[in-house]
Amino acid sequence: MTKHFKDVYDTTQSALRAAPDDATVTFEATSRQVAGLRSEVSVRQFNLAIDEPEALGGQDTAPNPVELLLASLASCQEITYRLYADALNIPLTQVSVQIAGDLDLRGFFAVEDDVRPGYQSIQATVHLDSPASEADLARLKDTVDRHCPVLDIIKGATPVELSLKRVLPLQAVVA
Repeated sequence: MTKHFKDVYDTTQSALRAAPDDATVTFEATSRQVAGLRSEVSVRQFNLAIDEPEALGGQDTAPNPVELLLASLASCQEITYRLYADALNIPLTQVSVQIAGDLDLRGFFAVEDDVRPGYQSIQATVHLDSPASEADLARLKDTVDRHCPVLDIIKGATPVELSLKRVLPLQAVVA
């Protein structure tokens, strides 16, 4: 299995160097609120449910968006560790991430305008099962932290453009 990830890394890196104009990919998701605060999200062929805990007005039928953000960061770290461990020939038997985030609800509920509605901080511990030296693991961590897409999205200022489009009721369109 390790050889496969190294091959994917080498082949993709080579292809992107040869054709940098082909490097941009677009990922898409479609979400629709279906009941209360529950949403159904489609990503490629996958369907995800998102809800809020009862204490925040939901039915607690699925993780909420900020929990999924933590899950995205944790799993992206794991994937990036796996890929770069193989690319750098650093032995890695297992990787897992324990993650938590502190969110001040005063921002979301507009109690105080100067409180951010998002996470105030995120703490994560990456657990590595590896016989590699401390120096190699430090080099791996530095590489992963520089190349993990979700970490970059969270830490950087990613431009976001949100637009609003009114959907007319069906009867108004027919009339």
